[in-house]
Amino acid sequence: MNKDSRRAFFERLRAQNPEPRTELEYSSPFELLVAVVLSAQATDVGVNKATRKLYPVANTPAAIYALGQDGLERYIQTIGLYRSKAKHVIALCRMLMELHDGEVPQTREALEALPGVGRKTANVVLNTAFGQPAMAVDTHIFRVSNRTGLAPGKDVRAVEDKLVKVIPREFMLDAHHWLILHGRYVCKARKPDCPVCIVRDLCDYRGKSE
Repeated sequence: MNKDSRRAFFERLRAQNPEPRTELEYSSPFELLVAVVLSAQATDVGVNKATRKLYPVANTPAAIYALGQDGLERYIQTIGLYRSKAKHVIALCRMLMELHDGEVPQTREALEALPGVGRKTANVVLNTAFGQPAMAVDTHIFRVSNRTGLAPGKDVRAVEDKLVKVIPREFMLDAHHWLILHGRYVCKARKPDCPVCIVRDLCDYRGKSE
């Protein structure tokens, strides 16, 4: 995909959805951080069902830490890998209280030092909670970037680096959300819904569905 096609690609996505948002429900950077940690190998829908019960009871590092691992597990046991996630979240809460006065840090290095937080999670929080032009590459974005020819790469880091390089600056803040939503609802894994795709003519994919 060339420079002009990439610009047109994002212009169309922006026109269709001018203010894209994550589908994870949150009301603070901390709630978002926990939700993203819980979302690994789980759906946003499943995470939201759990956090709708958890957050009214505990939505700060101190409150969740006070629940303890067993207490937290009761709220998130419908989510895959809930035991290990509960362990990470409890440890994460303790570290936030001890090192960051209970606040979510706004640097990648500090975020990635938290238990259960990798580069992708850090990028989501930096972008969505703090408005930084970070690019978190999940399976949807990896697929869309390679399938369309937008930013092909052999692994998620290669795709991330390519996207950061080729996406015009004016689109960077929202590009993460546009690409995830496009991959989730249109450019789907098993059978992309090419007939309704607004960027079909810009896409390099040879196996377009009719």
